[in-house]
Amino acid sequence: MSDFNEFDQQGFAPDRNTGSIISHAFEMYKGVILYGVVAMIIYLLADFLLQSITGFNSWSGFGDYRDFDGDYSEYYRGYWNKPGLSLYYSFSSVVGILLSPLYVGLIYIANKFNTKVPVEFSDLFIGYRQNLGNILLYSLITNIILWISFIMCVIPVFFVYPLFLIGYPILLFENLSAVEALSKTFNIAKENYGVFLGVAILGGLISIAGIFLCCIGIIFSAPFIMIVMYSTYCAYLGKPRQITYK
Repeated sequence: MSDFNEFDQQGFAPDRNTGSIISHAFEMYKGVILYGVVAMIIYLLADFLLQSITGFNSWSGFGDYRDFDGDYSEYYRGYWNKPGLSLYYSFSSVVGILLSPLYVGLIYIANKFNTKVPVEFSDLFIGYRQNLGNILLYSLITNIILWISFIMCVIPVFFVYPLFLIGYPILLFENLSAVEALSKTFNIAKENYGVFLGVAILGGLISIAGIFLCCIGIIFSAPFIMIVMYSTYCAYLGKPRQITYK
């Protein structure tokens, strides 16, 4: 059973602007990056298993991109025609939802680091013990909304995503239902949309930047967006209450 206890926190919260939030996220991420890497390795192992089951190989043919002389249309056509693709993407959404509590765990670890509380490896899995049903439901709803946005010429997803930026921290630190978290993050983001949009875009770009470092760098950079969620929550709702377990 968990308790939500407020105490004199030694951490700090950023100002309500894009630069301050991203800077705060960098400071937090430096202290929790190894846990982010572990979360990414778990995700990649699950993805590898899923590709093995479905017969889809996302990397096949990737090394031949140099032969296209700047015209990658043939590569992309081949990618979307790979066997097992539709089955893979159908199940990958389910896997992503089932692993979403890891995002919450990384946010929880960031808060412990910010408040100078010792971190334990099991903290990464707090999302599977705290408010699990609502975390999974929230992930399902937001994934559906973002996929619909993606289908609409891709671009709308960049404008919709900021509206859900602090949903996971709300679910963790305030123990709300999925619908309540959706409503709260939407209302706060709507009133401060410029900052939320800037933070989401910049945080997203930093998160995918690792793909340019021989692709393997994505393991180190991708979890950064989760810490951006935490820093944004701190900026607009204050430093969270620490969760303790009896």
